[in-house]
Amino acid sequence: MGMDGSFEQTVLDGKLYCQVNALIVAHLRENNLNQAAGAVASATMTPLNVEVPPNRLLDLVAKGLAAEKGDPVRGVSSVTVFDSGAALPAAYASMPAPRTAAIDFSSLQDVRGSSKSFPEHETRHVSEHKNVARCARWSPDARFVATGSADTSIKLFEASKIKQMMLSDVKDGPIRAVIRTFYDHIQPINDLDFHPQNTILISGAKDHTIKFFDFSKTTAKRAFRVIQDTHNVRSVSFHPSGDYVLAGTDHPIAHLYDINTFKCYLSANVQDVGANAAINQVRYSATGGMYVTASKDGAIRLWDGVSANCVRSIIGAHGTEEATSANFTKDQRFVLSCGKDSTVKLWEVGTGRLVKQYLGATHMQLQCQAVFNDTEEFILSIDETRNEIVIWDALTAVEVSRLRSGHVGPPCWIEHSPAEAAFITCGTDRSVRFWKEIL
Repeated sequence: MGMDGSFEQTVLDGKLYCQVNALIVAHLRENNLNQAAGAVASATMTPLNVEVPPNRLLDLVAKGLAAEKGDPVRGVSSVTVFDSGAALPAAYASMPAPRTAAIDFSSLQDVRGSSKSFPEHETRHVSEHKNVARCARWSPDARFVATGSADTSIKLFEASKIKQMMLSDVKDGPIRAVIRTFYDHIQPINDLDFHPQNTILISGAKDHTIKFFDFSKTTAKRAFRVIQDTHNVRSVSFHPSGDYVLAGTDHPIAHLYDINTFKCYLSANVQDVGANAAINQVRYSATGGMYVTASKDGAIRLWDGVSANCVRSIIGAHGTEEATSANFTKDQRFVLSCGKDSTVKLWEVGTGRLVKQYLGATHMQLQCQAVFNDTEEFILSIDETRNEIVIWDALTAVEVSRLRSGHVGPPCWIEHSPAEAAFITCGTDRSVRFWKEIL
């Protein structure tokens, strides 16, 4: 009996080791660490192409850590820093189910056939800053969107209230979609981001600061925490764990901050990178295994999310013109970039290979963005000269639609909802416009 039990336990342990090894190999492969994945697969006799649900290892680790700490099982939260408050539902930041499966860009080169039609959209002016509306960001659950301005203010909107504003049969009087306004910077705001679990909004500004606002508190107007940087903070991005913030600044290397200690970390291989220009945008991948920077020297650089070492430099990604934005696809295998050379480009992370170009929109003056829609079927950007929003089919790179922006002068920022057919544009005319699909 004892031998049978021992044998069964050995078999179970063996199966567990196989499962763990498969998860490790899949995790390394998902993060384009192919050499490491191959080494582990070979050493453990695990198939390199083992099928595992995306981000499965991270999900299991997050749930295990949360269970160990007694936290709700939804990921690792920064409880040492933040009090989530009680003014908003506890379900904040829970990710809604995607409308459709994300596009499989791995088959990009084999695409044949016609392009998809972009759905008709309606738009409305929803608010106005006192100066240029410079940036916008959606919350992870798509319930909120925030805008930052050259007037140093931040406005927080509730998406459901914006949609109510757009209904023609509203009978209860005017609806105010702005639910919070924050004033605490002394120079223009460059970028915003939401904490992945808690009701915290951060802002990066020209006054060299990153400020933390708790939007669960209805009376809060000012930041409850501040990180003082040494440079103009051009871009900010939360790590998916919520424990770290990346800052892209006038310094050529991104500054990584631990939000519990406020310690700043820099890449160890700075000398090898050759970066010498300011960073226009920095964004983490979905798992935090990598981050990407778009720089004023026209380069796109990929960085290891753990070691902070540069693992790939795409020099001259936009020629000698500035690279103005860069962000990952959901599967982290590609990066979409935009530049002042009037091109939008899709790059393969693993090789640095240019996969697609999206042409036809002129953007040479403003810090224009190029973004995916929520299903990654379409790419949106701005044509400055024609004051239009341009939409391409992501797979075929064919231009499929143009929308008059509704702004006086071209928009300077576009940000798409992560969960539905809706997006925000911010203008040099100080206005904020909301767009949604006509159903």
